Amino acid sequence: MTRKFRNPILSGFYPDPSICRAGKDFYIVNSTFAYFPGIPIFHSRDLLHWKQIGNAIDRPGQLCYDGHQISRGLFAPTIRHNKGTFYILCTLIGAGENFVITAQDPAGPWSDPVWLEGADGIDPSIFFDDDGKVWYCGTHPAPEGEAYPGNYEVFVHEMNLDALAAGKNPLTGKSAGIWRGALRNAAWPEGPHIYKIGGWYYLLHAEGGTSLDHAICVARSKNILGTWEGKKSNPVLTHRHLGKNTEIINVGHADIVDDADGNWWMVLLASRPFDGVCPLGRETFMVPVFWEDEWLYVATKSGLVENEITLPDLTDESAGSEWIEENACDHFSGKLPLNWLTLRMPVNEKDIAFSLTENTNALRLFTRASGMREKGHCAFAGRRIRHKDWTFCAAMEFSPKSECETAGIILIQSEDWQYRFELHLTMTGKISLKLIKAAGKEDEIIADRECPITGKSLILAAKCEDMKLSFFYGEDQYSLKLFAAGEDARILSTEFAGGFVGAVAGVFASGNGKNTDNYADVFWAEYRGLQ
Repeated sequence: MTRKFRNPILSGFYPDPSICRAGKDFYIVNSTFAYFPGIPIFHSRDLLHWKQIGNAIDRPGQLCYDGHQISRGLFAPTIRHNKGTFYILCTLIGAGENFVITAQDPAGPWSDPVWLEGADGIDPSIFFDDDGKVWYCGTHPAPEGEAYPGNYEVFVHEMNLDALAAGKNPLTGKSAGIWRGALRNAAWPEGPHIYKIGGWYYLLHAEGGTSLDHAICVARSKNILGTWEGKKSNPVLTHRHLGKNTEIINVGHADIVDDADGNWWMVLLASRPFDGVCPLGRETFMVPVFWEDEWLYVATKSGLVENEITLPDLTDESAGSEWIEENACDHFSGKLPLNWLTLRMPVNEKDIAFSLTENTNALRLFTRASGMREKGHCAFAGRRIRHKDWTFCAAMEFSPKSECETAGIILIQSEDWQYRFELHLTMTGKISLKLIKAAGKEDEIIADRECPITGKSLILAAKCEDMKLSFFYGEDQYSLKLFAAGEDARILSTEFAGGFVGAVAGVFASGNGKNTDNYADVFWAEYRGLQ
């Protein structure tokens, strides 16, 4: 039976993929920026079915996110396996530099971070050489000073794993620059990974920025410290020559892995534009690759990222038998599902603005001072939007006690680009439903009407079709009434908002500048793709 996978293999906001193999098991990690839990761990045994098994940053105090904008935080993790231990290296933008965490089981728990003092820059990776040496690889501004924006250098720095095991900075000696990019005056060489194959060291990296000019390039050397030579036909993979209206754009930031049968695969990020924008953000795609004349090539028929790709037959026919799909409807019974996100998990647990234990049948969101347009510890939880057309709804109980308190559902791209469909208390003491749009400026009230359903659970819903949003409410999901229609979903994209994330649908509550003792209970939430 012919096996095929469809791209993207991880749809929605799953950028900067890194992949490794341990035996017959494959693992992928992605950037999460200021969202928490951070760095999701995906597992597969057949490269067709991927299941999230954990998050590497999953507890208060492991890292500090205070004051981070949504598109700051955790950038470009790398995952590797060596002699029974898993390693993740990552950059925390805005509150520290580069760090490494370890685990014996990739599902966790992962250790607290060990900071890599002296490793400036971004996008850290680790390479285990066959002579026993271990190398850090990253990218930083040209040491003599940037001659132009993006004038970066890929560098290596030797590591001491004994120091790492003792919780000490593992970097030893001095760093050495090895590469400035494949093209003349290359901008932003980033996401570097080193491999040793057939006696050659290979450096895989991206350059050209993370948007339309993104490209994947390769260099090689007989010595890790150089001299390195670039492949004459670089880049090995890009879509930048296809323009911004092709099906897949922003192709870059890659990692490669072999399977147990000797086939090679590349995971990479790319975006799918809808009506000229990419609300899903940068997603994880995969292509087969091969080696010829000791260089890397993409093995698709077109040499590009294709929508559907054939996989070789499985040696182990049971490899995909334990696959469990992501739930469409989530009930909150003591814990958040692995794929749900909050924002800026505080170091101190008493500052967390939600609870899963005060009502064991609900997610309780407290009306704390922080609002969804701020960079504080807001009462919010959500999940990635993963389709062009979709629906999201949630069952909530909320009785506002003062005019400052609000709760509802939210579609969020950033602090300044979002839609909030919320319950609030009017000046006359009536409970009202209000739809608010934030599009880079002050909040705009689209509609505000008295809510006919009070004192019991209320369903709030949003629907996206052909990049137009509609909002609904009702006593149950089978009798929803239209509240507003025709709103522009395009603003929930990086083309409008900037940044590096995709759109997220979720639930929230706020005291909007005041800490009050009220709360909203969310009993379930459902997301469904319509394609």
